[in-house]
Amino acid sequence: MIDLANASLLLVAAVFAVSALCIGIAGWRLSGVADQLADRTGMGEIVAGALFVGAATSLPGAITSVTTALQDAPGLAVGNALGGLTAQTAFIAVADLFYRRANLEHAAASVTGLAQGVLLVALLSVPLIASVQPPVTIWGIHPASLLIPVGYGMGLRLLTRIKEEPMWSAVQTDETREEISETEDGEDAPSDRSLWLRFFLYAGVTAAAGYLIGEASIALVQKTGLSESAVGTVFAAVANSLPELITAIAAVRIGAVNLAVGDVIGGNAFEVMFLCVADFAYDGSIYEAMTDGDRTTGLIAMLMTTVLLLGMLRREKAGIARIGFESAFVLCLYAVSVGLIFLR
Repeated sequence: MIDLANASLLLVAAVFAVSALCIGIAGWRLSGVADQLADRTGMGEIVAGALFVGAATSLPGAITSVTTALQDAPGLAVGNALGGLTAQTAFIAVADLFYRRANLEHAAASVTGLAQGVLLVALLSVPLIASVQPPVTIWGIHPASLLIPVGYGMGLRLLTRIKEEPMWSAVQTDETREEISETEDGEDAPSDRSLWLRFFLYAGVTAAAGYLIGEASIALVQKTGLSESAVGTVFAAVANSLPELITAIAAVRIGAVNLAVGDVIGGNAFEVMFLCVADFAYDGSIYEAMTDGDRTTGLIAMLMTTVLLLGMLRREKAGIARIGFESAFVLCLYAVSVGLIFLR
């Protein structure tokens, strides 16, 4: 275990920055691999975004939440998980700036995308409810930590069924983008084994960097006087969420708008389970350690998600300065959430 407690603030900041850079680069590499795996497995861009990119690029955040919970820093663990939800949802709005044809909510509207958003809201409601109830534990684990992964697994199964037998579809317009394939064909196409090796390699890099982010975050709390919630919700969460930002921008630039949305919303659904693994690592109920500020961040994340879902249903083409009205509202909500963190 790396101990940064006696290191200088400059060294801690450098470790944090380099780790964030590694997470960003590995996450960008993951986007191309995940898109090819989506085509090889037949899952499609939305489900692949949830299962491959969403889960793999969420690894650094999961590692951060576990290591900080093990070291009795529940504020960092919870803040990292919930702050990641607001940051990553805001990244969809940022990606909207890079998609010039129409609002991203219009182009990427799909039944699986909507279902993912509903799944996220449902999963996030569980820890928020648990946080205001008595801290009941079974062998040191809160029942909510068992319910959330079960719900996530059922949600992925539902997504697959919805994709195979959709009972609703978005109206096709000139700006609607179908799922596209960027898989390399021909003799130069990588083998399945090569793709999986690259996938796990890049995922491993992000996981190792996530561990360093956790250690650096603990040191930042000690050296700067900032609260665990502030460091976790803003700094650690954004650093661990960089893969979602880079992959979302890279995806929209090649026209894979469904992969961009699936990556972020699917990653958010997976990120709720950070609280589960943190609860396993923490001595007590991690939900009991949630503050009013943490609950506010979680509720803002739910609000941001519902705004995006309403944007997919409304499907307005026009916007403000190349960005949709819903995306602009999402960015404003994120700014409010960050502001509230430092006003407490």
